[in-house]
Amino acid sequence: MRFALPRSPLSPRRESGAHRKSTRSRKLLLGTGSALALAGLIVGVGAVAQASVDSSASIAATAQLSESTGLQHEQLSVYATIATKTAHQHAESTLSEAGEVIGSMADKVDSTPLATSVAALSDYKALETDAVIELTDQTQKATDAARTAVAEVDRVSAETAAAAAAESARVAAEAAAQEAAQAAAAESARAADAAVSAPAVAGGNSPAEAQATARAMASSQYGWGESEFSCLVQLWDKESGWSYTAYNPSGATGIPQALPGSKMATAGSDWATNATTQIAWGLGYIKAGYGSPCGAWAHSVANNWY
Repeated sequence: MRFALPRSPLSPRRESGAHRKSTRSRKLLLGTGSALALAGLIVGVGAVAQASVDSSASIAATAQLSESTGLQHEQLSVYATIATKTAHQHAESTLSEAGEVIGSMADKVDSTPLATSVAALSDYKALETDAVIELTDQTQKATDAARTAVAEVDRVSAETAAAAAAESARVAAEAAAQEAAQAAAAESARAADAAVSAPAVAGGNSPAEAQATARAMASSQYGWGESEFSCLVQLWDKESGWSYTAYNPSGATGIPQALPGSKMATAGSDWATNATTQIAWGLGYIKAGYGSPCGAWAHSVANNWY
Protein backbone atom coordinates (compact mmCIF):
# COMPACT_ATOMS: atom_id res chain seq x y z
CA MET A 1 0.00 0.00 0.00
CA ARG A 2 1.28 3.41 -1.11
CA PHE A 3 0.73 6.44 0.98
CA ALA A 4 0.79 9.99 -0.25
CA LEU A 5 3.42 12.05 1.29
CA PRO A 6 2.14 15.00 3.18
CA ARG A 7 2.56 18.32 1.30
CA SER A 8 4.87 20.58 3.18
CA PRO A 9 3.25 23.82 4.05
CA LEU A 10 4.40 26.95 2.23
CA SER A 11 5.63 29.91 3.94
CA PRO A 12 3.25 32.85 3.92
CA ARG A 13 5.43 34.70 1.41
CA ARG A 14 5.64 31.79 -1.01
CA GLU A 15 1.94 31.17 -0.71
CA SER A 16 1.18 34.78 -1.49
CA GLY A 17 3.47 34.69 -4.54
CA ALA A 18 1.86 31.54 -5.78
CA HIS A 19 -1.61 33.09 -5.42
CA ARG A 20 -0.59 36.14 -7.42
CA LYS A 21 0.87 33.94 -10.17
CA SER A 22 -2.31 31.91 -10.35
CA THR A 23 -4.38 35.07 -10.59
CA ARG A 24 -2.25 36.44 -13.45
CA SER A 25 -2.55 33.16 -15.32
CA ARG A 26 -6.34 33.21 -15.02
CA LYS A 27 -6.45 36.82 -16.24
CA LEU A 28 -4.21 35.99 -19.16
CA LEU A 29 -6.37 33.03 -20.11
CA LEU A 30 -9.50 35.11 -19.70
CA GLY A 31 -8.05 37.86 -21.91
CA THR A 32 -6.97 35.41 -24.57
CA GLY A 33 -10.36 33.70 -24.53
CA SER A 34 -12.17 37.00 -24.85
CA ALA A 35 -10.00 38.02 -27.79
CA LEU A 36 -10.66 34.70 -29.53
CA ALA A 37 -14.36 34.97 -28.85
CA LEU A 38 -14.43 38.54 -30.24
CA ALA A 39 -12.51 37.46 -33.37
CA GLY A 40 -14.93 34.58 -33.87
CA LEU A 41 -17.87 36.93 -33.49
CA ILE A 42 -16.41 39.28 -36.13
CA VAL A 43 -15.81 36.40 -38.54
CA GLY A 44 -19.31 35.07 -37.93
CA VAL A 45 -20.90 38.45 -38.54
CA GLY A 46 -18.89 38.83 -41.78
CA ALA A 47 -19.97 35.41 -42.97
CA VAL A 48 -23.61 36.19 -42.21
CA ALA A 49 -23.32 39.55 -44.00
CA GLN A 50 -21.75 37.92 -47.08
CA ALA A 51 -24.41 35.23 -47.10
CA SER A 52 -27.05 37.95 -46.96
CA VAL A 53 -25.42 39.80 -49.89
CA ASP A 54 -25.20 36.58 -51.94
CA SER A 55 -28.83 35.79 -51.19
CA SER A 56 -29.92 39.30 -52.23
CA ALA A 57 -27.93 39.03 -55.47
CA SER A 58 -29.48 35.64 -56.18
CA ILE A 59 -32.97 37.00 -55.59
CA ALA A 60 -32.27 40.01 -57.82
CA ALA A 61 -30.90 37.79 -60.60
CA THR A 62 -33.91 35.51 -60.38
CA ALA A 63 -36.27 38.49 -60.55
CA GLN A 64 -34.41 39.88 -63.56
CA LEU A 65 -34.53 36.54 -65.39
CA SER A 66 -38.22 36.20 -64.60
CA GLU A 67 -38.90 39.67 -65.95
CA SER A 68 -36.86 39.17 -69.15
CA THR A 69 -38.29 35.74 -70.00
CA GLY A 70 -41.83 36.23 -68.77
CA LEU A 71 -41.45 33.17 -66.52
CA GLN A 72 -42.33 33.07 -62.86
CA HIS A 73 -39.77 31.98 -60.30
CA GLU A 74 -41.26 28.53 -60.02
CA GLN A 75 -41.15 28.14 -63.82
CA LEU A 76 -37.47 28.83 -64.25
CA SER A 77 -36.62 25.18 -63.75
CA VAL A 78 -38.19 24.41 -67.15
CA TYR A 79 -36.73 27.45 -68.93
CA ALA A 80 -34.23 25.40 -70.92
CA THR A 81 -36.98 23.09 -72.18
CA ILE A 82 -39.16 26.01 -73.21
CA ALA A 83 -36.25 27.75 -74.92
CA THR A 84 -35.43 24.60 -76.87
CA LYS A 85 -39.05 24.12 -77.95
CA THR A 86 -39.31 27.75 -79.04
CA ALA A 87 -36.06 27.51 -80.99
CA HIS A 88 -37.31 24.37 -82.75
CA GLN A 89 -40.60 26.07 -83.68
CA HIS A 90 -38.74 29.03 -85.16
CA ALA A 91 -36.45 26.66 -87.06
CA GLU A 92 -39.45 24.81 -88.54
CA SER A 93 -41.20 27.98 -89.69
CA THR A 94 -37.95 29.36 -91.14
CA LEU A 95 -37.32 26.11 -93.04
CA SER A 96 -40.86 26.22 -94.45
CA GLU A 97 -40.45 29.81 -95.60
CA ALA A 98 -37.04 29.07 -97.11
CA GLY A 99 -38.47 26.11 -99.01
CA GLU A 100 -41.09 28.31 -100.67
CA VAL A 101 -38.46 30.85 -101.69
CA ILE A 102 -36.18 28.15 -103.11
CA GLY A 103 -39.11 26.99 -105.24
CA SER A 104 -39.39 30.47 -106.76
CA MET A 105 -35.68 30.74 -107.56
CA ALA A 106 -35.57 28.22 -110.43
CA ASP A 107 -33.87 29.64 -113.54
CA LYS A 108 -33.67 33.04 -111.82
CA VAL A 109 -31.20 33.12 -108.93
CA ASP A 110 -28.51 30.73 -107.66
CA SER A 111 -30.10 28.91 -104.71
CA THR A 112 -26.84 27.41 -103.39
CA PRO A 113 -26.31 29.83 -100.45
CA LEU A 114 -29.86 29.40 -99.18
CA ALA A 115 -29.87 25.65 -99.78
CA THR A 116 -26.66 25.35 -97.77
CA SER A 117 -28.20 27.19 -94.81
CA VAL A 118 -31.33 25.04 -95.04
CA ALA A 119 -29.26 21.86 -95.05
CA ALA A 120 -27.39 22.98 -91.93
CA LEU A 121 -30.60 23.90 -90.09
CA SER A 122 -32.53 20.79 -91.15
CA ASP A 123 -30.78 18.75 -88.43
CA TYR A 124 -31.93 21.19 -85.73
CA LYS A 125 -33.31 18.46 -83.42
CA ALA A 126 -29.81 17.09 -82.94
CA LEU A 127 -28.20 20.48 -82.28
CA GLU A 128 -27.69 22.54 -79.16
CA THR A 129 -30.27 25.28 -78.64
CA ASP A 130 -27.72 28.07 -79.14
CA ALA A 131 -26.63 26.52 -82.43
CA VAL A 132 -30.25 26.20 -83.58
CA ILE A 133 -30.89 29.87 -82.83
CA GLU A 134 -27.77 30.97 -84.71
CA LEU A 135 -28.49 28.78 -87.76
CA THR A 136 -32.12 29.93 -87.80
CA ASP A 137 -30.99 33.55 -87.91
CA GLN A 138 -28.53 32.79 -90.72
CA THR A 139 -31.19 30.95 -92.72
CA GLN A 140 -33.71 33.76 -92.27
CA LYS A 141 -31.20 36.32 -93.55
CA ALA A 142 -30.38 34.09 -96.53
CA THR A 143 -34.11 33.69 -97.23
CA ASP A 144 -34.71 37.44 -97.16
CA ALA A 145 -31.75 38.05 -99.48
CA ALA A 146 -32.94 35.38 -101.92
CA ARG A 147 -36.49 36.77 -101.95
CA THR A 148 -35.14 40.24 -102.75
CA ALA A 149 -33.00 38.85 -105.58
CA VAL A 150 -35.97 36.97 -107.09
CA ALA A 151 -38.12 40.11 -106.93
CA GLU A 152 -35.43 42.07 -108.78
CA VAL A 153 -35.17 39.42 -111.49
CA ASP A 154 -38.96 39.42 -111.88
CA ARG A 155 -38.99 43.22 -112.13
CA VAL A 156 -36.33 43.27 -114.83
CA SER A 157 -38.09 40.46 -116.72
CA ALA A 158 -41.40 42.34 -116.61
CA GLU A 159 -39.79 45.52 -117.88
CA THR A 160 -38.04 43.62 -120.66
CA ALA A 161 -41.27 41.91 -121.70
CA ALA A 162 -43.14 45.22 -121.69
CA ALA A 163 -40.45 46.83 -123.84
CA ALA A 164 -40.53 43.91 -126.27
CA ALA A 165 -44.33 44.10 -126.51
CA ALA A 166 -44.18 47.84 -127.15
CA GLU A 167 -41.59 47.35 -129.88
CA SER A 168 -43.68 44.62 -131.51
CA ALA A 169 -46.72 46.89 -131.45
CA ARG A 170 -44.71 49.72 -132.99
CA VAL A 171 -43.38 47.53 -135.78
CA ALA A 172 -46.87 46.16 -136.48
CA ALA A 173 -48.33 49.67 -136.61
CA GLU A 174 -45.64 50.84 -139.00
CA ALA A 175 -46.20 47.82 -141.22
CA ALA A 176 -49.95 48.42 -141.27
CA ALA A 177 -49.48 52.09 -142.11
CA GLN A 178 -47.07 51.24 -144.89
CA GLU A 179 -49.45 48.64 -146.27
CA ALA A 180 -52.33 51.13 -146.24
CA ALA A 181 -50.21 53.75 -147.98
CA GLN A 182 -49.18 51.28 -150.64
CA ALA A 183 -52.79 50.25 -151.18
CA ALA A 184 -53.88 53.87 -151.52
CA ALA A 185 -51.09 54.59 -153.97
CA ALA A 186 -51.97 51.53 -156.01
CA GLU A 187 -55.63 52.51 -156.09
CA SER A 188 -54.80 56.04 -157.16
CA ALA A 189 -52.55 54.71 -159.90
CA ARG A 190 -55.28 52.35 -161.06
CA ALA A 191 -57.78 55.16 -161.12
CA ALA A 192 -55.38 57.33 -163.07
CA ASP A 193 -54.78 54.58 -165.59
CA ALA A 194 -58.51 54.06 -165.91
CA ALA A 195 -59.05 57.75 -166.45
CA VAL A 196 -56.42 57.87 -169.16
CA SER A 197 -57.71 54.78 -170.97
CA ALA A 198 -61.41 55.46 -170.51
CA PRO A 199 -63.37 56.94 -173.37
CA ALA A 200 -64.13 60.58 -173.12
CA VAL A 201 -67.00 61.41 -170.88
CA ALA A 202 -69.12 64.47 -170.69
CA GLY A 203 -66.10 66.66 -169.89
CA GLY A 204 -66.21 70.31 -169.15
CA ASN A 205 -65.20 72.23 -166.05
CA SER A 206 -68.47 73.76 -164.91
CA PRO A 207 -70.04 72.35 -161.73
CA ALA A 208 -72.85 70.72 -163.73
CA GLU A 209 -70.43 69.22 -166.25
CA ALA A 210 -68.15 68.05 -163.44
CA GLN A 211 -71.07 66.27 -161.75
CA ALA A 212 -71.99 64.56 -165.01
CA THR A 213 -68.40 63.39 -165.39
CA ALA A 214 -68.32 62.14 -161.80
CA ARG A 215 -71.59 60.19 -162.18
CA ALA A 216 -70.31 58.42 -165.28
CA MET A 217 -66.91 57.57 -163.77
CA ALA A 218 -68.38 56.40 -160.44
CA SER A 219 -70.67 54.00 -162.24
CA SER A 220 -68.31 52.70 -164.91
CA GLN A 221 -65.14 52.41 -162.86
CA TYR A 222 -66.42 51.61 -159.35
CA GLY A 223 -69.95 50.32 -159.82
CA TRP A 224 -71.44 52.97 -157.54
CA GLY A 225 -75.11 53.71 -158.11
CA GLU A 226 -77.23 56.76 -157.51
CA SER A 227 -77.26 56.43 -153.72
CA GLU A 228 -73.47 56.63 -153.63
CA PHE A 229 -73.48 59.43 -156.17
CA SER A 230 -75.91 61.36 -153.97
CA CYS A 231 -73.38 61.12 -151.10
CA LEU A 232 -70.65 62.28 -153.49
CA VAL A 233 -72.67 65.31 -154.55
CA GLN A 234 -73.19 66.34 -150.90
CA LEU A 235 -69.54 65.75 -150.04
CA TRP A 236 -68.05 67.85 -152.83
CA ASP A 237 -70.78 70.46 -152.58
CA LYS A 238 -69.53 70.99 -149.03
CA GLU A 239 -65.84 70.83 -149.91
CA SER A 240 -65.62 72.93 -153.08
CA GLY A 241 -69.02 73.56 -154.62
CA TRP A 242 -67.73 71.38 -157.48
CA SER A 243 -65.37 74.15 -158.59
CA TYR A 244 -62.10 72.96 -160.10
CA THR A 245 -60.47 76.27 -159.07
CA ALA A 246 -61.51 76.01 -155.41
CA TYR A 247 -58.66 76.72 -152.98
CA ASN A 248 -58.60 77.29 -149.22
CA PRO A 249 -55.92 78.86 -147.00
CA SER A 250 -54.67 75.47 -145.82
CA GLY A 251 -53.67 74.62 -149.39
CA ALA A 252 -56.51 72.21 -150.23
CA THR A 253 -57.21 72.45 -153.96
CA GLY A 254 -59.81 71.63 -156.59
CA ILE A 255 -63.10 69.75 -156.53
CA PRO A 256 -61.93 67.00 -154.11
CA GLN A 257 -59.87 69.51 -152.05
CA ALA A 258 -56.62 67.54 -152.31
CA LEU A 259 -54.00 68.66 -149.77
CA PRO A 260 -51.71 69.62 -151.29
CA GLY A 261 -53.20 69.95 -154.75
CA SER A 262 -50.07 68.52 -156.35
CA LYS A 263 -51.14 65.07 -155.14
CA MET A 264 -53.54 65.03 -158.09
CA ALA A 265 -50.60 64.89 -160.48
CA THR A 266 -50.78 61.10 -160.13
CA ALA A 267 -54.00 61.30 -162.15
CA GLY A 268 -52.69 63.70 -164.76
CA SER A 269 -50.33 66.58 -165.26
CA ASP A 270 -53.26 68.90 -166.01
CA TRP A 271 -54.71 68.46 -162.55
CA ALA A 272 -54.78 72.22 -161.92
CA THR A 273 -56.94 73.01 -164.97
CA ASN A 274 -58.98 69.89 -165.70
CA ALA A 275 -62.02 68.94 -163.62
CA THR A 276 -62.00 65.40 -165.03
CA THR A 277 -58.43 64.80 -163.79
CA GLN A 278 -59.40 66.09 -160.35
CA ILE A 279 -62.49 63.86 -160.26
CA ALA A 280 -60.48 60.79 -161.29
CA TRP A 281 -58.02 61.38 -158.46
CA GLY A 282 -60.78 62.19 -155.96
CA LEU A 283 -62.78 59.01 -156.66
CA GLY A 284 -59.61 56.90 -156.24
CA TYR A 285 -58.84 58.64 -152.94
CA ILE A 286 -62.37 58.00 -151.63
CA LYS A 287 -62.22 54.33 -152.61
CA ALA A 288 -58.84 53.80 -150.91
CA GLY A 289 -59.63 55.74 -147.76
CA TYR A 290 -63.33 55.13 -147.09
CA GLY A 291 -64.54 52.45 -149.47
CA SER A 292 -67.31 54.54 -150.98
CA PRO A 293 -68.63 58.11 -151.25
CA CYS A 294 -71.17 57.48 -148.47
CA GLY A 295 -68.35 56.32 -146.19
CA ALA A 296 -66.42 59.50 -146.92
CA TRP A 297 -69.54 61.64 -146.42
CA ALA A 298 -70.27 60.06 -143.02
CA HIS A 299 -66.72 60.79 -141.89
CA SER A 300 -66.97 64.37 -143.10
CA VAL A 301 -70.23 64.92 -141.23
CA ALA A 302 -68.70 63.55 -138.04
CA ASN A 303 -65.30 65.24 -138.26
CA ASN A 304 -65.74 68.11 -140.72
CA TRP A 305 -62.99 66.71 -142.94
CA TYR A 306 -62.33 63.61 -145.00
